Amino acid sequence: MKKIIIAFLLSLLISPYSYAGRIKDLVRIKGVRENMLIGYGLVVGLKGTGDSSADVTGKALLRMFNKMGLKVETEVKSKNVASVVVTAKLPAFARAGQKIDVSVASVGDAGSLEGGTLLVTPLRAGDQQVYAVAQGTISLGSDADGSGKFSTSGRVPSGAIVEKELPGEFSNKKALRLSLEDPDFTTVARVARVINSELGGKYANAVDQSTIDLIVPFSYDGNAVELMAVLENLTVATDSKAKVVINEKTGTVVAGGRVRVKNVALSHGDLSIQVGGEKANKKDGGQKVLEIQATTSVSDLAKILNELGVSPKDLTAIFQAIKSAGALEGELEVL
Repeated sequence: MKKIIIAFLLSLLISPYSYAGRIKDLVRIKGVRENMLIGYGLVVGLKGTGDSSADVTGKALLRMFNKMGLKVETEVKSKNVASVVVTAKLPAFARAGQKIDVSVASVGDAGSLEGGTLLVTPLRAGDQQVYAVAQGTISLGSDADGSGKFSTSGRVPSGAIVEKELPGEFSNKKALRLSLEDPDFTTVARVARVINSELGGKYANAVDQSTIDLIVPFSYDGNAVELMAVLENLTVATDSKAKVVINEKTGTVVAGGRVRVKNVALSHGDLSIQVGGEKANKKDGGQKVLEIQATTSVSDLAKILNELGVSPKDLTAIFQAIKSAGALEGELEVL
């Protein structure tokens, strides 16, 4: 029987201010983000493990040879070449000349990219402009147990050079918009309160569940970088919804300490569960009767069920039944 793993992500049992996080880890600044890049390229130097079809790869080779001044008119076909899609993330405020990692994945029927070299590949953003150029030797990743490699995908560490910078000036901004990673009214109000307390005035305003508008104080005019360096290290007591997440495949239960089970009685197979209320009598037929206090948390209930040998599938069914009965104080998500 698959063992059920109990994970405690949240255990805020007494005070909602028990845990605090840095503003740096809680919010992101509007306009400060990565940009996705993509390109089509060729990998050469394979040991007979390239694409068998010459439709796309052959045409790409022919075009490359012609650009290099080699007049090739016949069909080009080689098992040592593979067509790949190259992707990368352009960091915020990346400057020309900086190097970034790229990922490479085969799009044909190549058997392996091991030992291959990516040829010069322009990387474009959504506006179809080239922001980086990639080239280099491909490094393949290994399976978690080390038994094999992901032979048709890999990485080229520092394999692309930034050619074009994204427009934007941060230090001279007069106002900033902060967005909460996990929207929550309580947390967003606390963030605004902490910022105003640090700056000594009404500079931050919580607009909605996830947004804070921040006016740059006169003392930080032209120096928004220093302002954020101060604010992002402030700590804020975070809050979150009571939630239970169950992965039926692995038997993993992630439950917050705030999630409680109200008075309920249910029967599942040979197991009878009663939370709170009057004590139940033992039933005939060998059915197990489990009596639990009304203050029991979901994590405690999952632990008890695990000790009784309840399978992940049965565990999921039990919690879904409790939720349907309105006895679960929190959200339930089944993966």
